[in-house]
Amino acid sequence: MREYDVVIIGGGPAGLAAAISVKEEGIDNILILERENQLGGILNQCIHNGFGLHVFKEELTGPEYAQRFIDKVKDMNIPYKLNTMVLDLNKDKIITAVNEEEGIIEIKAKSIILSMGCRERPRGAINIPGSRCAGIYTAGSAQKFVNVEGYMPGKEVVILGSGDIGLIMARRMTLEGAKVKAVVELLPYSSGLKRNIVQCLDDFEIPLKLSHTVTDIKGKERVEGVTIAEVGKDRKVIKGTEEYIPCDTLLLSVGLLPENELSRKAEVKLSNITGGPVVDESLETNVNGIFACGNVLHVHDLVDNVTAESLNAGKNAAKYVRGESFKGNKIEVLAVDGIRYTVPQFINPENVEKSIDVRFRVGDVFKDSFISVYFDDVREMHIKKRILTPGEMEKVKLTRGLLDKYPNCKRITIKVEGK
Repeated sequence: MREYDVVIIGGGPAGLAAAISVKEEGIDNILILERENQLGGILNQCIHNGFGLHVFKEELTGPEYAQRFIDKVKDMNIPYKLNTMVLDLNKDKIITAVNEEEGIIEIKAKSIILSMGCRERPRGAINIPGSRCAGIYTAGSAQKFVNVEGYMPGKEVVILGSGDIGLIMARRMTLEGAKVKAVVELLPYSSGLKRNIVQCLDDFEIPLKLSHTVTDIKGKERVEGVTIAEVGKDRKVIKGTEEYIPCDTLLLSVGLLPENELSRKAEVKLSNITGGPVVDESLETNVNGIFACGNVLHVHDLVDNVTAESLNAGKNAAKYVRGESFKGNKIEVLAVDGIRYTVPQFINPENVEKSIDVRFRVGDVFKDSFISVYFDDVREMHIKKRILTPGEMEKVKLTRGLLDKYPNCKRITIKVEGK
């Protein structure tokens, strides 16, 4: 059995940043495991720009952003294994993986960083009625066909779901000559970034139908058309609002699910809201020495935020290996009154050097509201927000000084307030 100080599972943007951070902390005995044939993860198929504005202060495409980190990993001589699938992981931090050259390999790690990313919710998860014909793809699959393989999935397209991938594929299909008939969204608001709604739909005059869903798919061999209908506040179809749209392709952008099968095997506690691990201020899970970062932890809107989070995870994993992490009383961070979740869910003030960013998403659209932070029953922060939407991740910065002000605090509560 091979032994490493830190093993990073996943060689996408989260895993690459985490590995670089571990190495910069002076830990050399590390390894990245990646199941694909190249590093970079999902960024390799995201050829649009808009990446890197926060980290590099310039606009890059997905592959360009990934390459910056791949180059650094190679320059720092960080070892990695490609085409290597992790089959099993247990709470003793023993990894079972397989690849073509070595067969089944076993690895023992002092610390593990989970950075497996997320996957798309498929058609089967949303139970759309209709025939099982060709021409139905997840938006990410269509993106890979167009950007990597050079195939066009179809010419007349309807997109169900207005997540960022769906919005970006509406623009991409249009630029490749397809006609995007509509983007259909079940909720009364888009779950994508505002800039993507403007740049991908408004600029190309692609209609966005909010509070609508697909109720039927027609076609025997290939999709011939879909029926959409309006839904009420209870998300049930309003009869008489049905509209038939002829098309040959239906793209699904109906949510992303953190890839946590391995986490479950290691008995890592998962959040019912995010689908990712429950972590503390160090991004450590309930299993000592196992850390999580990136989209495996919670679905991010910007890869720049993934990088910042992963650098932090790497730093803390290195501290764990050196025996420098402090196990003290943890303050629970609660999300209530319009806040869906927070990351982290627990904070040990002793491990916070200067400050900690608590990231969260709201569960609805709020206008002219406040984000309030309570230490037990004392309101310490009251931040005015012109608009809050579920598609945009928010954060509050808690300083060490503020945490020290309440040495006996049991819970920190974050909520949306009207005044």
